[in-house]
Amino acid sequence: MNEQGTIRFVPTAGGGLCMRIAGPWRLRAGLPPATEIERVLQAGPVRRVTFEAAELTAWDSSLVTFLVQALEACRRRGVDVDRGGLPDGIQRLLALAEAVPERQGARGATARPSLLVRVGTTTLAAGAEVRAFVGFLGEAVLSVGRFLAGRARYRRGDLVIELQEAGAQALPIVTLISFLVGLIMAFVGAVSLQQFGAGIYVANMVAVAMSREMGAMMTAIIMAGRTGSAYAAQLGTMNVSQEIDALTTMGIPPMDFLVLPRMLALSLMMPLLCVYSDFIGMIGGAAVATGLLDLGLAQYWQQTKGAITAGDFATGVGKSVVFGVLVALSGCMEGIRAGRSASAVGDAATRAVVRAIVYIIVADGLFAVIFNVLGI
Repeated sequence: MNEQGTIRFVPTAGGGLCMRIAGPWRLRAGLPPATEIERVLQAGPVRRVTFEAAELTAWDSSLVTFLVQALEACRRRGVDVDRGGLPDGIQRLLALAEAVPERQGARGATARPSLLVRVGTTTLAAGAEVRAFVGFLGEAVLSVGRFLAGRARYRRGDLVIELQEAGAQALPIVTLISFLVGLIMAFVGAVSLQQFGAGIYVANMVAVAMSREMGAMMTAIIMAGRTGSAYAAQLGTMNVSQEIDALTTMGIPPMDFLVLPRMLALSLMMPLLCVYSDFIGMIGGAAVATGLLDLGLAQYWQQTKGAITAGDFATGVGKSVVFGVLVALSGCMEGIRAGRSASAVGDAATRAVVRAIVYIIVADGLFAVIFNVLGI
């Protein structure tokens, strides 16, 4: 049996044309080109088209597609069509295909919106994101208020688990990154300061930078990639499995049961991780100073003590608390708002990390301006 169905165009009396369809019509074998229909209709004056399908052995959607193209060509030329020779199933499918006409321009390339439209759309989207974040922040504040009043509905065991995951389990990656950051800062500073015979001030630079800026910021970025994305994935998966809907149905606020423990855990652990990161970064700086600049550990320690104050540590620790809240809010908000599919969970985790890092940078810039105005 031939794998490709055939069609023959046979002229009939009175300017008619009979399309004789034979053989198996399978999608894998392809379709006759639509130009063949146009060529036959242009060859002579055709007033009426009929069909003959006595030799048709099998068919699928390929035959329906071909017939739709043929009917469209006849309609453009005003040719009358008699479908009586087609099987009943094909006639019903053709009627169904023509029941809802295709929208004009649906297949064409859409025009690119103007610059003003694109700017307006982006502005409206940004405004919607800001409103969503402010609304989520308000719900989180109310949840913290219920926690302080002893009315929040959460499990203390969940809070302990989140404290462990956001604290002790994050120490290895925080140790590695902080040590390398301190080492790199000391090496870059040593290369420049040695030219002026001021290599000893590498200790001052590393101590101040780690305690005021880099310790809090690097720890926050690490937690955004490690913990914020995990929060988004966890809550997004719960959203897919409708666990969040079940909590709402049972009268348990998801903000209390899911968001509050995570937000408290990060806000409590971030200051401790920040202080730990500061000391590890200084140790990295000491490794470079003692190995490259031939400074003694006692001398490096004396320079470090004289360079930083309690206010420097308080500045970094205060930032870390805010950064922890921002990371937790970003991860939880994206997780709760995630769609109900596997790809949506991945997208939520990605958005959570990006959003958290943006919030961290913006907040750090605002802190820099405020501290400069206040003289801190």
